[in-house]
Amino acid sequence: MPATPPSAELTGFVRVRGAREHNLQNVDVDLPRDALVVFTGVSGSGKSSLAFGTLYAEAQRRYLESVSPYARRLFHQMAVPAVDSIDGLPPAVALQQQRGAPSTRSSVGSVTTLSNLLRMLYSRAGDYPAGQGIIYAEAFSPNTPEGACPTCHGLGRVYEVTEQSMVPDPSLTIRERAIAAWPPAWGGQNQRDILVTLGYDVDTPWRDLPQKDRDWILFTDEQPVVPVYAGFTPEQTRQALKRKLEPSYMGTFTGVRRHVLHTFATTHSPLMKKRVAQYLLSSDCPACHGKRLRPESLAVTFAGLDIAELSRLPLQRLASLLQPYARGEAGQSPHEAEHPEQVVVKQRIAADLTARLAGLIDLGLGYLSLERSTPTLSPGELQRLRLATQLYSNLFGVVYVLDEPSAGLHPADTEALLAALAGLKSAGNSLFVVEHDLDVIRQADWLVDVGPAAGERGGHILYSGPPEGLQAVAESQTRPFLFDAAARAARLPRTPTGWLKLAGVTRNNLHQLDVAFPLGVFTTITGVSGSGKSSLISQVLVELVAEHLGQEITPEEEADALDQPAPITLGGQLTTDLGSIKRLVQVDQKPIGRTPRSNMATYTGLFDHVRKLFAATPAARQRRYDAGRFSFNVAKGRCENCQGEGFVMVELLFLPSVYAPCPGCHGARYNAQALEVNYRGKNIAEVLGLTVDEAWAFFADEPPVHRALTVLREVGLGYLRLGQPATELSGGEAQRIKLATELQRIGRGNTLYILDEPTTGLHPADVERLLVQLEALVAAGNTVIVVEHDLRVVASSDWVIDIGPGAGEDGGRVVATGPPAVVAQAAASRTAPYLKQFLKL
Repeated sequence: MPATPPSAELTGFVRVRGAREHNLQNVDVDLPRDALVVFTGVSGSGKSSLAFGTLYAEAQRRYLESVSPYARRLFHQMAVPAVDSIDGLPPAVALQQQRGAPSTRSSVGSVTTLSNLLRMLYSRAGDYPAGQGIIYAEAFSPNTPEGACPTCHGLGRVYEVTEQSMVPDPSLTIRERAIAAWPPAWGGQNQRDILVTLGYDVDTPWRDLPQKDRDWILFTDEQPVVPVYAGFTPEQTRQALKRKLEPSYMGTFTGVRRHVLHTFATTHSPLMKKRVAQYLLSSDCPACHGKRLRPESLAVTFAGLDIAELSRLPLQRLASLLQPYARGEAGQSPHEAEHPEQVVVKQRIAADLTARLAGLIDLGLGYLSLERSTPTLSPGELQRLRLATQLYSNLFGVVYVLDEPSAGLHPADTEALLAALAGLKSAGNSLFVVEHDLDVIRQADWLVDVGPAAGERGGHILYSGPPEGLQAVAESQTRPFLFDAAARAARLPRTPTGWLKLAGVTRNNLHQLDVAFPLGVFTTITGVSGSGKSSLISQVLVELVAEHLGQEITPEEEADALDQPAPITLGGQLTTDLGSIKRLVQVDQKPIGRTPRSNMATYTGLFDHVRKLFAATPAARQRRYDAGRFSFNVAKGRCENCQGEGFVMVELLFLPSVYAPCPGCHGARYNAQALEVNYRGKNIAEVLGLTVDEAWAFFADEPPVHRALTVLREVGLGYLRLGQPATELSGGEAQRIKLATELQRIGRGNTLYILDEPTTGLHPADVERLLVQLEALVAAGNTVIVVEHDLRVVASSDWVIDIGPGAGEDGGRVVATGPPAVVAQAAASRTAPYLKQFLKL
């Protein structure tokens, strides 16, 4: 590593010695305090292991040492990092790209604590109806017993089950499963057999049954227990009952509505919950009209609005409304003239609110509303909400550790972010930022380049010092992108093979939008954060095309299905025949699995081939082992001590729980019998421990496995281990695994691929590799549509559709369309100046 003399202006250094977390190779590095330090390097090089796994984890550990053991239990405690020593480390605050609570009860207002202030404003300075006594702040929250609407319990929606929802096709008989809401398989058969015993007609079409019979079957709360004669006809059942024959078993009847509501409320299976949710109809609560609060709370107003109406305003409009009150310029009511203390309270709270809102608006979040639920925010938006809260807290002498704060940001918004970071630094704080965005990297006081490659070929500090010094480091993969000023040539656009047209699209901030997407080419959708890109592409376009093709799209699993608000879709239709499009593939950043049992090898399907190779070895055939013996998810293959997890949890009351390798299998996840079988000198656990790059060489003679591994390498995932749990993968890595799984399907063609910000978490060198893959998809006769901010991707596309011009209410329109060089000249586009500069036009 080139030695760099510490800069004279820097006040001190954090000295790291012997860092070995994840793939770090016994790293020694000195990082300046009171500076913007940016960690760069290709994806998987070890940047996050140094910034979060080592520096932040150690800062948190030291802080918690000073906290009482009892209080320590309330913190999510990170593992103790593998490092010899760290000197000069101040307290640290981490701002990571976590999704946040998966409940719609968590909102922009609760994350920023602005809702608490707003409730205080209504409680102490709201306009109360005559005769109503003061109510306390908690009564303005739908999440408390004091505030929640008693009809919908603070959800804002009520749910009912109707005859039509439970019996969608009344021409069927009960035997033909007219009652769709009953469980499939044996559970439903059991209920049908019970109805036969009870004397109900199961062979007449549902619509021809007496209404009183239909109502009892669907809506009764009675649960009679009756004898069941499995496999008997209705006539045979009647005879058996007369003769009092021994039944197959005694069965308990459950009305259909009761089954649906009980299953929804109690099941722990997401699949079961999803299944019964389709029979529930939801509507706005008739008592609170979707506002979630009790009438007494909604009767209190401020500036003529109740608290629910105020919480629905975009933050920009909310700030404008509050400013006159913050400045003390708003007129006084007769009541306030008698109570001057209320005027002071109103002014103070309004001033505090506007100051906090200013930070959010400066970070480009003015289009959000306080009631917007956190599961609907992107990780980048959530991180900026937390950043704005920190800006207002005015801490001093803290290290802020940030994980790609520019993720999901348009270049125009990145400028606001840089201003915010500069504010934190000037207040006497240190900033350690993991980042790929070249505009952020160029603003650094100090660069730490980690590499040279990913995984085991990374983990070295290639350079640590002022940015200009990186120019001399030949092996850095960041250097050419940072210092090579050559213009990016806008390539000759392909000619579309047809057009996919949408008309009258109305959702969120899109109003009666007409838009045309070229087919057979590579299109990027651009626009500032919150302009409506994802609403148009990931929601409306996906839904309309999927419906036309008869494809089912997987809904968000994030939140409880009961909590999911109805999407605000008022219109939109396809106005052209899809023609050549036969299939839709949405490649998103949702996890490829929610447990450590799911991994890259199982998701891509290559593990099926690997298990078959093991089952075909002489040793396995001699023992009559099938492929299932080599799965850690089934009893015959897994280690029974840890149930195939590979580790056991040791609960320590006041300290973080320790995960220790299983003493039975030593972390291998398999039982001894499965591990005795070797394929080319390695057992199944050792194969899962290989990186993609290592496995690619190991399986060179096995075409199905080799092809899958080749594609994973080409999308830049050569550093991941085959058995790496899904829970350890970033959203960007999950998205690239999905893309690789698609790419290994041979010669499909005629597919529409939709990707939402696929460059998130990617180094510029990895973006180049991703572009090669997307180009290959188009060359094979497919259509690729990408929502993207990365100018390298935009410049490489055939067609650009720019949405905007601003965010929220100021967006939602098509500002410019055409090849990149044409859109770069569009006067109204906020993307154009950055694209023009990138193309050096």
